[in-house]
Amino acid sequence: MTSIAPTEFMYSQIDSNRRKTWLLIIAVTGLLVAVGWTYGYVISDTGPAALILALAVSLGMTLISWYAGDKVALATTGAKELTDRSQFMTLWNTVENLAITAGIPRPRIYVIDDDAPNAFATGRDPEHASVAVTTGLLRRLEKIELEGVLAHEMSHIKNLDIRVMMVVIVLVGAMAIIGDWFLRSGLQRGSRDKNTGPIPLIVGLAFLILAPLIGELVKLAISRKREYLADASGALLTRYPDGLARALEKIRDAGVSMQKTSSATNHLWISSPTTKGVGSRVQSLFSTHPPIDDRIGKLRGMISSS
Repeated sequence: MTSIAPTEFMYSQIDSNRRKTWLLIIAVTGLLVAVGWTYGYVISDTGPAALILALAVSLGMTLISWYAGDKVALATTGAKELTDRSQFMTLWNTVENLAITAGIPRPRIYVIDDDAPNAFATGRDPEHASVAVTTGLLRRLEKIELEGVLAHEMSHIKNLDIRVMMVVIVLVGAMAIIGDWFLRSGLQRGSRDKNTGPIPLIVGLAFLILAPLIGELVKLAISRKREYLADASGALLTRYPDGLARALEKIRDAGVSMQKTSSATNHLWISSPTTKGVGSRVQSLFSTHPPIDDRIGKLRGMISSS
């Protein structure tokens, strides 16, 4: 059997990705504070109220997705919950065994009737979590490969990735709101006070365009870091990185897009739910997932380092 990477190497991968994720969150927070301060003290003379209001509005919009986002994601993909172990016994037993190993409650199990091999986990915490896999994944993967994919998804649950992404979404949403306020304030002040010149309008347009774009790029970067983290955590959970590496190869080579997906849920899947066509380099820049070949290489690197 292929040798297993040392536990120390896997932990170093996990710690590295965790540090980089939180550094990116801090960067977004700092940008948000800078944008809010500029709006409050330079454009509108409202002080810190602009930043506080932006955070409050974004948080309010996010609360609904926080408590019902998993149900929406499952419903939009047409996922059906398994209630009987005998329907997909291998799937059920693998999820149950991995949950015991990870020390978390067994998540609800869903199956999606779709030929594209893919899977995702959702839920705000391990007590309210679900794992969904496609019929295409179940048909293509061997048991050890399926275990690698499910270990990856269980790691998302155990690492509380949904919470991390929710924090980022709140911050990015706040920046988008403040950017809109910048533009509106610049237009209003420009029409009322001819002496102010075009500065408020120019600053407003700059922040309206750049702040959400920077925030979105950071959100994508964090999503990619969470994928690397889940790969490393899943390999640590199964002690067999090659299982997930082989599964990712089959997912890559299948080249089948999901029938039902949306930009709001793309980051949940273990692999991008859409295949790349013309302009794939641009697509990869704005993809919520790191290059699949790079992920496979890192997993194989865990093996060769032993």
